Amino acid sequence: MENLIFSLNATMPIFLLMVLGNVFRRINMINEDASSFMNKFVFKVALPALLFSDLAKQDFVGTWNPKFVLFCFVATICSITLIWVLSRIFVKTPSRRGEFLQGSYRSSAALLGIAFIHSIYGESSSGMAPLMILGSVPLYNIFAVIILTLTAPEYENSGDSSNNKGILIKKTIVGILKNPIIIGIVAGLLWSVFKIPIPKVVDTVVGDIGGLATPLGLMSMGASFDGRKAMQNVKPALVASFIKLFLLVMIFMPIAIKLGFAGEQIVAILVMLGSATTVSCFIMAKNMGHEGTLSSSIIMMTTFGCSFSLTFWLFILKTVGVI
Repeated sequence: MENLIFSLNATMPIFLLMVLGNVFRRINMINEDASSFMNKFVFKVALPALLFSDLAKQDFVGTWNPKFVLFCFVATICSITLIWVLSRIFVKTPSRRGEFLQGSYRSSAALLGIAFIHSIYGESSSGMAPLMILGSVPLYNIFAVIILTLTAPEYENSGDSSNNKGILIKKTIVGILKNPIIIGIVAGLLWSVFKIPIPKVVDTVVGDIGGLATPLGLMSMGASFDGRKAMQNVKPALVASFIKLFLLVMIFMPIAIKLGFAGEQIVAILVMLGSATTVSCFIMAKNMGHEGTLSSSIIMMTTFGCSFSLTFWLFILKTVGVI
């Protein structure tokens, strides 16, 4: 019951912020222009600031564990490859396939990882969450840029000539290099590795801006949510939610246990594999020309469902004695 209450306390506020955004749209407090502005602000400013702030303060050098980071890296690549195969079975429209893909693999690792481990092991935890973030989150975003570019509606309707492919490759590379989220991650990693001091004033301002990412992003997503369109996407959203909350954990967690990971390492891997889809999926999809409805449906389903699925997995892992 304690685990259920903890999980509900972690995820229900996220779900309710999305509902609140939808209510604000219905009473005309947030219109389409305001929602679009909030999306762009979160994508270009608030979310990069949040990731920079989280990563810059972590001691990656002192807690370095190459085996653990390599597992997170390989598991992420294998997950994306598996979901790409499944997406060709369950989603026929390329533009929706991109949203299905990133919605099925991108966890709320940066937002939930550290908080989840601290809640279980306290502030004296050994730093596995930042290493999990290092092994997975950069890949999440790099592949998201590639996937969303390759499946963008504008490319879907532009033909398949070699010239178009050349333009697309350039666009994808530029998109990765200019992506604000990736820039925030790289800057945070460099700050941490080189132990660059952050002045108190700067730290406070960056932290305050980063603190806007989750509430603004969630309310914007709720305001943009269209129930009728979501019902048209209910089957792929349900499949993606099952993949996100159960299938990836079922496949990769036994491998992690077999490799000898335990305690905080297992909890960090659980967050990476089986936590709710991150709100940045919707933000990136909208900012890269996609409709965003399937992304928001997956986020809402996994956010609500992970309160119970994470509790279920914690119970199983506790029973087998690895946490």
